[in-house]
Amino acid sequence: MTGSRSAPGTNAPRETGTDRYDVDTARSLGVADRLAYALFASRADTRRHERDRRVYRGTNLSIAFDLYVARVHAVGWLLAALGFGLVVALGTALPPGAVESAVGGLLQRLGGIGSASGALPADPALARRSVAALAAVVGAVGIRAGVVYAGGRYLRWLSAARRSDVARTLPGAVRYLHVLASGSDGRRVMLRRVADTDAYGETAVAFRRVLNTAAMTGNVDEGLRRVARDTPAQDTLAPFLLKFREHADQGADALREYLAMEGRMLRNRQDRERKRAEGFLELLAELFVVLLVLPALVVIVLTVMSIISPGLSATVSTPVGSLTLRAAIVYGAAVFVLLVGLGTARLVARLRPPDQHVDYRRPAGTAATLATATTNPASAAVVLAPVGIAGLVAALSLGVDGVVSVLVGYVGFAVPVGLVAVRRARIDDAKDHELKDFVHAVSGHVNLGRPFPEAVEHVARDVDLGPLDRDVADLALNLRLTTTKDGAGGDSVDRRTAALDRFVDRVGTPMAEQTVGLVIGALDAGSDTGVVFETLQGEVGRLYHEKRALRSGMLVYVAVGWTTALLVIGISVATSASVFSGFDRLSAMSDLSGVAVDTGAIDVARDRYRVYVVTQATMLAAGWFAGAASRGEYEALLHSGCLVAVCHVVFVGVGLV
Repeated sequence: MTGSRSAPGTNAPRETGTDRYDVDTARSLGVADRLAYALFASRADTRRHERDRRVYRGTNLSIAFDLYVARVHAVGWLLAALGFGLVVALGTALPPGAVESAVGGLLQRLGGIGSASGALPADPALARRSVAALAAVVGAVGIRAGVVYAGGRYLRWLSAARRSDVARTLPGAVRYLHVLASGSDGRRVMLRRVADTDAYGETAVAFRRVLNTAAMTGNVDEGLRRVARDTPAQDTLAPFLLKFREHADQGADALREYLAMEGRMLRNRQDRERKRAEGFLELLAELFVVLLVLPALVVIVLTVMSIISPGLSATVSTPVGSLTLRAAIVYGAAVFVLLVGLGTARLVARLRPPDQHVDYRRPAGTAATLATATTNPASAAVVLAPVGIAGLVAALSLGVDGVVSVLVGYVGFAVPVGLVAVRRARIDDAKDHELKDFVHAVSGHVNLGRPFPEAVEHVARDVDLGPLDRDVADLALNLRLTTTKDGAGGDSVDRRTAALDRFVDRVGTPMAEQTVGLVIGALDAGSDTGVVFETLQGEVGRLYHEKRALRSGMLVYVAVGWTTALLVIGISVATSASVFSGFDRLSAMSDLSGVAVDTGAIDVARDRYRVYVVTQATMLAAGWFAGAASRGEYEALLHSGCLVAVCHVVFVGVGLV
């Protein structure tokens, strides 16, 4: 968008939906924002930020683009000034001669450009100030450029995140629109029902922008056109919105046919993307095995090589104190393994379809947290945290090594929380299985001509739904309490919606939210009940099949994590028990054999302990990977805690720790 920028405090009008500065907002901003805008807002019109402006329109940020750019540049200049002052202060505080010798050595390494005496002023103080000022200027320029670049990258990251979320949620939203199209609602109401459903994520956000634009322009077509232009999902959402507008203008029948076809196409596309994710996950698992086994092998080889390589016993300075080169490599390998475990677990979690991920939330209040500690992993994590801390303190008080004490506390916390997560997951699986049967049973009664509340009541009375019995009984009771206070039945609709919302909350699974949530909006829209439940049967069957298929596929990677961990335990124990035990004999025979052996490098207890530390780091990483592949972060605690306990038992059992 082009045009002159209004200065803060003026009364120039602002078009809603643009990326310009809002004058009314300016009056409510703080002094820092107003100052930043006055100094740096003009940078938003430069060619450097053209790409950022295009990306910004797809980020849905709540501030104008020029104000965002002004903030980024203001932060960049502020950090650059702080960095400049810090480098100058550090340079002037260095001992005399330190800067001169450092510069001289650098010039010599660069190819003999010159010596420090020829390259710097004769006055040592002036030389130190000159070098410090030069380094400060270079650092400040780099900091400012880095902040501006990071600001642009942040916009692109937000845009990519929204595009990914739209690709995930659009197929479900299209199927929901197809059900709504069988009712009497117009385009605006259909879009509003999707926009009010949190399960559709960024697709719902995009529909809300359509409605907001339509409210100000008086034209839904204009809202669809603008959002299609600005959305980051140019290959999915943009063509859908434009075709939705086109087919809606042709009539209700054309719109229903288009939505049915588009739903099938998006489902096929989603299936292809999941297959690509499975292929990437296979590659990730292979790389994970290599990255976990390799550090353990490196540590073992390094320990053996240190006998004949005294240089590995040289002392180096580290932020945690002085360590030998070999110790630094060993503990660095342990840190590397932990980072690999965290990184791969996070990637696995991102590859898992978001609609198959359950987000457990701890209820408010101490009493509610304690009451749900056996069924809610989030509550269990809070309740059992003191148990882990108590285990750590008890181990330390008994004189146990610090690393082992930390592992004791971790196991005491992780395993019980993981068990609660597994118990809750099994309950949810059972509910989803019965939910499928519940939907089919209700659909059968509805197809016989019974009203929906009466159908639910019959199913609650006649069908055994196992763990879902209490939830269905509660739903039947709430639907029975609906009354009509006006001729249009508005109060009845509200109560029915509230009853279904309560049912979704009580079941608490993503599958319930996606299926029963579809019923709520469709029935409110006056859609044909038969069409609603026919679609619902296909949706619940598809979701349940996808869930079972995902579970079966992920069990392979759980086995990969455990197999890798047990392999590393076997290698480490065999090496520590057989190879390291021969070190002392080799040292004793070195004088007779004539082989030079560094006797200071041989300490069997120390070397076994270091191998133990690296092996336990591998257990944590492998457990995180296996748990994330199984069901998520809470089960990652269970797998890692069990592997840590198995590793410790094996090492203690063979007398290595």
